[in-house]
Amino acid sequence: MAIADFGQLNMEEPPPFWGSRGVDCFEKLEQVGEGTYGQVYMAREIKTGEIVALKKIRMDNEREGFPITAIREIKILNKLDHPNVIHLKEIVTSPGRDRDDQGKPDNNKYKGGIYMVFEYMDHDLTGLSDRSTQGFTVPQIKCYMKQLLTGLHYCHIKKVLHRDIKGD
Repeated sequence: MAIADFGQLNMEEPPPFWGSRGVDCFEKLEQVGEGTYGQVYMAREIKTGEIVALKKIRMDNEREGFPITAIREIKILNKLDHPNVIHLKEIVTSPGRDRDDQGKPDNNKYKGGIYMVFEYMDHDLTGLSDRSTQGFTVPQIKCYMKQLLTGLHYCHIKKVLHRDIKGD
């Protein structure tokens, strides 16, 4: 938790310690995506009802621990705070066991799951584009580009270079 500036004490309840909660605090509603590094689910936080995105970090090919790409992503997202940059809310864990060659749980090997919890976005640019029958209007294009470039500018100010910008 960051230390507040003088005169700006935050009396709200502090956020939970990352990794102290389990994925069982969430109800997975549906898988909304899958990428190189894992699956993404729309989920509901059971206690509050808040809809979030759970990104499961793929650990299948990791023999030496946590994937460096995930560490890099978490480190970068943790230092960014802007309305046009996705917010990483917390990290949660799930218990799990590795499987042997026959697909049965191997009690000698334990490998739990790690999930990044993000704010949920109803739409992405690719989805909006696919649903549009007439394309975007000029004002819509200006609005979307302003949001994209404002977020990108903020990342550059924070010395973060995004190398994979896409619509989804």
